[in-house]
Amino acid sequence: MKNYRRLLVYIKPYLGRLGLAIICIICASGANLYLPWIIKDMIDKVLAERDMAMLNVISVSIVVVFAFRGVFYYGQSYLVSYIGQRVVVDVREVMFRKFQRMPMAYFDKHQTGETMSYLTNDVGAIQSALVDNLIEMFTEGAILIGSIAMMCYLDWKLTLLTLITVPLVGTAMRIFGKKIKSSSRVIQEKLADITSLLQESISSIRVVKSFVRENYEIERFCVENDLNFRATMKNVQQTSLLTPTVEFLAAVAVTLIVWFGGYEVVNGIMSAGALVAFLTYAVNLANPVKRLSRIYGKIQKAMAAIDRIFGVLDLPETVNDKSDAIDLPKVAGSVVVEGVTFSYDGMHNALEDVSFTVEPGQMIAFVGPSGAGKSTIANLIPRFYDVTTGSIKIDGHDIRDVTVHSLREQIGIVPQETLLFSTTVMENIRYGRLDATDEEVIAAAKAANADQFICDLPEGYQTKIGERGLNLSGGQRQRMAIARAMLKNPQILILDEATSALDTESEKIVQAALDDLMIGRTSFVIAHRLSTIFAADKIFVIDKGRICEQGTHKELLALGGVYSNLYNIQFSSL
Repeated sequence: MKNYRRLLVYIKPYLGRLGLAIICIICASGANLYLPWIIKDMIDKVLAERDMAMLNVISVSIVVVFAFRGVFYYGQSYLVSYIGQRVVVDVREVMFRKFQRMPMAYFDKHQTGETMSYLTNDVGAIQSALVDNLIEMFTEGAILIGSIAMMCYLDWKLTLLTLITVPLVGTAMRIFGKKIKSSSRVIQEKLADITSLLQESISSIRVVKSFVRENYEIERFCVENDLNFRATMKNVQQTSLLTPTVEFLAAVAVTLIVWFGGYEVVNGIMSAGALVAFLTYAVNLANPVKRLSRIYGKIQKAMAAIDRIFGVLDLPETVNDKSDAIDLPKVAGSVVVEGVTFSYDGMHNALEDVSFTVEPGQMIAFVGPSGAGKSTIANLIPRFYDVTTGSIKIDGHDIRDVTVHSLREQIGIVPQETLLFSTTVMENIRYGRLDATDEEVIAAAKAANADQFICDLPEGYQTKIGERGLNLSGGQRQRMAIARAMLKNPQILILDEATSALDTESEKIVQAALDDLMIGRTSFVIAHRLSTIFAADKIFVIDKGRICEQGTHKELLALGGVYSNLYNIQFSSL
């Protein structure tokens, strides 16, 4: 229950409301404890002694007690629901903050749908554990303790006889609880698999339809859905066995009460009213035990989700600020890479002993075959990953010694595949600098050759572009990405094959915008089309994680090596 106790820490800000809720629960439960005492007085005083005054008192007290019970019941339901919902909101926020801080390496290994499942399915399970179950647990616990106290008052020997079944009930709950928790963990994992499959299939619906794979995707979904069904039924089976087991043990206790209590009444040790009241309290005792066993099963089911949540929250944030990290001052743009080796998996090096120096304002290009390590260098400069050995320095500052925020604020990235948000054009460009005015956004769009097509949209800059901007062409999305980078106005720029997926006409327009963007900035260009880097101050040819050639376009052609071969392949047909 360590993680459950950790979860209860999130209740700390709401302890005042929780205290008030517990008072309401105790008072509401007290009404249930009053009923058996009414029965006792009815039998022993009203019926046996024909006491009309007592009958009047009982009648009035029933109305008063249950009126107050309604007020307290409302209080407990509202307050506990408020606390539970607030904790769910807080945990979901903590989870989202955690995912925002996680390094790129985490997202390389986990599907988007799996990550979403933590924030939906798993956090949703907490709601059940903290709202409905918490109310029921406190309510039944109060009734349980109150019933035992009243039973001891009526006949302590009979109470001890009743409680001999408690260790048996505890053992049954512990055995079944472990099984329920284990099967519930499987259910949460299967739900995550379904969410991942849904996200993957729906986000790739164009590919699915273009290859006519609807039936294939349906079959995949049905398989995962059936596995989830089997896991759920396994859990239902175990939960269903727990309740009748506890009920049987409670029936044994009631049988002992009936026999021994009847013996005491026959021998004049106990009154008939007291025995009936005792039996009523015993039933009140059996019901909470039964319900608590069911609550325990639900909590164990929720614990599987809680364990998954804290498993994520406990993951190390491998790319984070040092305790003495400083803010990177405004940079001129010099970059020094010294003896950098990097591995994604800890076994195979994506880069090996890479070193180079870049002066402020230079345009640097990386070329080479796919998988050579070009994009890896681009990922290391903004510190999406930390180097395994070696260092990267910007204006003499090791990037591991400065805050990640201040580093990335001075780096602009235009990726090959531009991801836009399903909001307006204006807000998508403003993402580059959130405090930018509308005029500054429009100026950036004009500089990126995007203003004309934006003005042609149905609502201009206020047009909502749909999920991931798929309503726009590839060239339009790229120009919006360039406008976003221009608005940010970084001193260091990374262009990751920004024009490789465009047609010739779009490429010319986008390349013109990129040329304007690179003026006065230190620029790193990962190139697929060599025509875009002829003017580079220096070109590095990467092969198998190493720099095998470097120089200007003319120098590398004269060298007659890997670059020359790539050039000849691309331009041999011209």
